Amino acid sequence: MKRVEATAVTHLAQTTVVVATAGRGLVNLTPQAADFVRDSRLNTGLLTAFVRHTSCSLLIAENADPDVHRDLEAWMASQVQDGHAMFRHRAEGPDDMSAHIRSVLTATSLSIPVINGGLGLGTWQSLYLWEHRYQGHRREVCFTVMGA
Repeated sequence: MKRVEATAVTHLAQTTVVVATAGRGLVNLTPQAADFVRDSRLNTGLLTAFVRHTSCSLLIAENADPDVHRDLEAWMASQVQDGHAMFRHRAEGPDDMSAHIRSVLTATSLSIPVINGGLGLGTWQSLYLWEHRYQGHRREVCFTVMGA
C-alpha cells in the first residue's frame, strides 16, 4: 500500500461547467474535469463534482463498452417506469417524477482523488452526467478541487 502523508490544503479552486444534453443518456464529463484539475496545478488532493439539478445525476461508469450504458438505462427503466400510475408529480410530462426518482437513487455529488496532478480514475472509469429527462437540457456541474 502506498501512503501519502497528509499536508495542509494550500490550493482551492472552483468552476462551473455548462453541459448541453441531448436528452436521456450519459454525457462524458471526464475531459472537462481533467482539464480543470490540470489547470489547477494541484498535485495531490480531491476533486468534487456536484450537479445543480434534481432530474439528472452523476456517476462513474465504464468507458469502453457502450453496452454498459445501454444496460444501465434498461435496468433503470425497469425499476423506475415513466408515467407510472402511482406518480402524482407530472408537471412537465410522464418522465418528470421518474427523473427525480432516478436522481435520488444515483448521486448528485461525487469525489475523485487527484493523484500526480491528474484524476485518480481507473483505466475503464469515466465521470458521466446522466440525463434522466427525454428532452435535452442545459445542466450546470460545479467542480471544486482542493489539495496541495
